[in-house]
Amino acid sequence: MAGILQRRIWMLFAAIITAAGCIMGYLISNLDVQETLLPPGSLRVIEVDEVLQQTRQKKGYEQYISGKEQAEKPQREIIIEAGTYIRAEGEDIRILKDYEGMQGKSLHTGETGEVEWSVDVPESGLYNLSAVYYPVEGKSSAIERALYIDGELPFAEAAYMQFDRVWVNEKDVVEQDNQGNDLRPRQVEKPEWMEETFQDSNGYQLTPFQFFLEKGKHSLVLKSSREPMVIRSLRLFNEQPVLPYAETVAAQLSDVDDQPKDILIRIEGEHAVRKSSPTLYPTSERSSSAVSPYSASQVRINTIGGYNWRLPGQWIEWEVDVPESGLYHIGFTAQQNFVKGIYSNRRLTIDGEVPFVEMNQAPFRYQSDYRIDLLGGRKEPYRFQLEKGKHVLRLENSLGDFAPLIRNVEDSLYNLNSMYRRILMITGTKPDEFRDYRVEMQIPDLLDVFAGESKRLKEVASQLRLLSGQSSDQEALIKTMVQQLEEMIEKPDTIPRRLAAYKTNTGGLGTWVQQAREQPLEIDALYITSIDQEIPDSGLGPFAKLGHEIRTFYHSFFIDYNQIGNVADSKDQRTVTVWIGSGRDQANTMKTMIDKTFTPNSGINVNLKLVNMGTLLPATLAGEGPDIAMQIGNDLPVNFAMRNSAVDLTQFSDYQKVEQEFRGSAIVPYVYASGVYALPETQTFNMLFYRKDVLEELGLEVPKTWDEVEALLAILSKNHMEFGMPIVTQANMQGVNIPPNSQYATMLLQNGGAFYRNDGKESDLDSKIGIETFKRWTEFYTDYKLEREYDFANRFRTGQMPIGLTDYTMYNQLSVFAPEIRGLWGFVPVPGTVQPDGTLNRDVPGGGSAVMMLKSAKDQEAAWEFMKWWTSSPVQAEFGREMEGLMGAAARYPTANIKALDSLPWPAEDYANLKAQFETVKGIPEVPGGYFTGRHLFNAFYKTVVGQMEARESIMDYTQYIQDEIRVKRHEFGLP
Repeated sequence: MAGILQRRIWMLFAAIITAAGCIMGYLISNLDVQETLLPPGSLRVIEVDEVLQQTRQKKGYEQYISGKEQAEKPQREIIIEAGTYIRAEGEDIRILKDYEGMQGKSLHTGETGEVEWSVDVPESGLYNLSAVYYPVEGKSSAIERALYIDGELPFAEAAYMQFDRVWVNEKDVVEQDNQGNDLRPRQVEKPEWMEETFQDSNGYQLTPFQFFLEKGKHSLVLKSSREPMVIRSLRLFNEQPVLPYAETVAAQLSDVDDQPKDILIRIEGEHAVRKSSPTLYPTSERSSSAVSPYSASQVRINTIGGYNWRLPGQWIEWEVDVPESGLYHIGFTAQQNFVKGIYSNRRLTIDGEVPFVEMNQAPFRYQSDYRIDLLGGRKEPYRFQLEKGKHVLRLENSLGDFAPLIRNVEDSLYNLNSMYRRILMITGTKPDEFRDYRVEMQIPDLLDVFAGESKRLKEVASQLRLLSGQSSDQEALIKTMVQQLEEMIEKPDTIPRRLAAYKTNTGGLGTWVQQAREQPLEIDALYITSIDQEIPDSGLGPFAKLGHEIRTFYHSFFIDYNQIGNVADSKDQRTVTVWIGSGRDQANTMKTMIDKTFTPNSGINVNLKLVNMGTLLPATLAGEGPDIAMQIGNDLPVNFAMRNSAVDLTQFSDYQKVEQEFRGSAIVPYVYASGVYALPETQTFNMLFYRKDVLEELGLEVPKTWDEVEALLAILSKNHMEFGMPIVTQANMQGVNIPPNSQYATMLLQNGGAFYRNDGKESDLDSKIGIETFKRWTEFYTDYKLEREYDFANRFRTGQMPIGLTDYTMYNQLSVFAPEIRGLWGFVPVPGTVQPDGTLNRDVPGGGSAVMMLKSAKDQEAAWEFMKWWTSSPVQAEFGREMEGLMGAAARYPTANIKALDSLPWPAEDYANLKAQFETVKGIPEVPGGYFTGRHLFNAFYKTVVGQMEARESIMDYTQYIQDEIRVKRHEFGLP
């Protein structure tokens, strides 16, 4: 009894502390800092010193428009019919008549090619340009075109004109799984005719681009970069200025007695009618009781936006039916707990029009929980004139007053990285502490650039503080850079030994740019209320929060968080248990696809479990393993096969047909004793990434052969720059196999070598080709002192490593991670080896992951049906698009399926290079004892490069260990 009483006292004590914490947390979170909101556009323009104009910034829109702001803006409208083009090149260009309800001739343009029109401008001046277009079916990403005027890009940003698609929920009603949880609505495209004004896809320019055109004839060219589209017309015009709120009729009206009363319209955020991106799907919020619908125990779709709604230009639309004409307030139940120190901006349009200037940037400030946000503030909210009937409200992500600050920091980062490279050319990465390099003398404008950037960043920090109303970590990071620049200006002799800290701080600036561009916002509901009505704040109080915490704590004892989606019970006749080791987002997406298409069509239920795949072997040995294991490494299928724990897939009658979905190289690692024991899911390989601007500075061409690489290495070394060979490193955790180094494998394959001979019974690394390849590979490190381990993305970003070989998925990371070098880098197939007949061999090894059926699967036919479905072209393509829609371009899926990869939204030029390399990918076979190959290749490498042992002797010694292990394993498993 005493023990029970003591436990109850402790539980009561814990409940009191929890309650106190919730109440204090709520009170603290509602201590809003009453910042003075600056009128939009009231910040002074940051002046840039003349020395800083010697950068790529000269080619940007800022420099293009500079000096032209006062030019005439003719109030004329010039329509260019798309069908009247004078020149067209490329694929799939054709005239369409009366297309999708649009009268007249429209022009279909493909994913590549260009179209030219001639236009006669009657009056010189600045013009806006728009296009009326229809987003025909493509690869589900934004459409991209480059605009040329009179044969030239008017400014750098004109190369990336984007045109949105329209996305909606596939079904109006939210479906549920058999556990009572809401399923995330699938997003489908709903194309319609739209007019888009040409504007900055980065969001740095808050108004549409203006183009200066002299009187007379001009040519306009749209060059396809990504996705097809149908164009009806182009239009030159000038947008009408928007009035400030104080000058609107709604603001000036003093007598409001005859305005609508007692009207409160609530629209759930998740009921949005259109979105610009499939990432803007309705979401589930389980951390607050303020949302509706609410459940503490089950998943409910109740909000929209969140972290996915973070990028400039993304928009969401809702439809509202106003019962009576008059003045209304507009408010939101919203959560902005993502960015602190700055705030999230949104641009509000009603029926396509901005009601007044202030709505170009409506701020949503930081708070840790949901709150009611009235546009204009609670004291004097803005009044909106709405007519009776249906209206469309759009919130578009806008950088607002932060745009010029972010743009300045990005340009500053580019300049500072450029200076870093120039210093590096003199001092190298490890300067001598006792040597005076006099870098300020050898780089004449160095201190001027540092002074100019210090001044610019100081002004940015000052304006950040004005916008946020308080000091923040955002401001502190910039001030750290300023402080270092000032110290380097004051004591230039210390610059070389400060390089490491300088690189760290510029890396911090790069992260700042990336994060500052992201302004998330989560919407639970929006309200249209008569001006006499208050918005209810149900679920927002401290006691509601306390009740929510208690309920979720209670239910946590009964919910199995490892189960995803529908769970089959014992009554179900055919069930497959599948383990997946990736993230929850991937598992949820996969389960949604299973429940929507696979189970209804096949009658086979799937229990999908999210587990640590390190438990696969012990679970299988204990008889508790799954029927199917997904996303496993290349080495596992053969290791399970030799232990008679995996199923030979060739026993199924339609295997040969399924195998045709993949390149032969993807199957090779899963072949054992004439059987195939897995199907490939993903396949990756190396590409050669290079910085266009840095190579141009050095007067270098992209190498096509290893001899050209060696010539390039000499020049890079002279300038203290680096070439990135695939890293040579240990496994990231004990017990994990090391695959053979991809650079050695590349050179071995190109020389006609192989890893094994005699049907996998012996290692072939001690052959003449294997030894010579090993010798040349290690010479890159002994003769040219290449780095063995490094962070490629950061060094590539700064230009310290302007060229390197790495996995092609790095493309996705760089696209998101380094916006300041957009358009300044590319990737091409790896360098090759010239063959005796003069041809160039560019073979590369492939890596990847697989899906495997365990021998313990009770219903192997059902498991095979699932594996076929999962690796099929349409399903892999859909999963790839869903993941990119869910997590952005950084999550582009490297599927092994040939047709599915073709359908993913790669820019046309980049995909042509990727596909060219894919054709030469070779698989590396797995053999019993083969895990020693990568391990001892690594040991031999370090023995030669670090231990200074002769290359031939080193590889011969360690190959003997590999031979012995292969022999032992073959004997262990009774193999000849």
